[in-house]
Amino acid sequence: MLSVFDSFRSINFVTVLFRMLLATACGALIGLERSSKNRPAGFRTHILVCIGAATASMTGHYLYLNLHLPADMTRLGAQVITGLGFLGAGTILVTNKGSVKGLTTAAGLWASGVAGLAIGGGFYEGGIVATVLILLVETVFSKIGKRIRHFPEFRIILYYNEKPALDHMMRYCKDLGITITGLQITGTVSEEQSFCSALISLRPDSSIDEDSLLDRIRALSGVIMAESA
Repeated sequence: MLSVFDSFRSINFVTVLFRMLLATACGALIGLERSSKNRPAGFRTHILVCIGAATASMTGHYLYLNLHLPADMTRLGAQVITGLGFLGAGTILVTNKGSVKGLTTAAGLWASGVAGLAIGGGFYEGGIVATVLILLVETVFSKIGKRIRHFPEFRIILYYNEKPALDHMMRYCKDLGITITGLQITGTVSEEQSFCSALISLRPDSSIDEDSLLDRIRALSGVIMAESA
């Protein structure tokens, strides 16, 4: 550990003030980056989370070390981590297209709270390093992540009147390197014949022509119709 922080390890007014200010600074740095990208949890939210986590950590230490109460110093911190999970869930949104937004913000909010716990517990080195790494992930690593090639997921509706048709279609997609991420089957009865419909979510591993794929699926035995959802 760094010797420069040794005089701030104990619990007194000066160290409490130092920990709170350090937690505020770390939360502010992370929150500024999120606010600059117009994320749901921004500047003030990250500061409050970091301060609250630091306060909970210091309270556990104070009850045990100063008041000598039979308390578990880590119990309050464990409850903070659990609560941060619920708070972070509020920043996660599912769009109309089925994509998920806010996971990075939720993870950053949780990580900033844990950094606050470290600072409140006197583990300044861990809190500071964690803050730097969180900022690194949310700034530099985000640019790297955008360069990773992703092939968009799409959905099709399959109408068929022979049970093996769905199996043939799924096997065909697997042979093409297409992953089936979702399947919902609905039985439908018309005046002319009984048939089934299936809503299928597909994620290709490489670039693929969706129209060409649909034409090939329509040609499979037992398939009545296949179209984009």
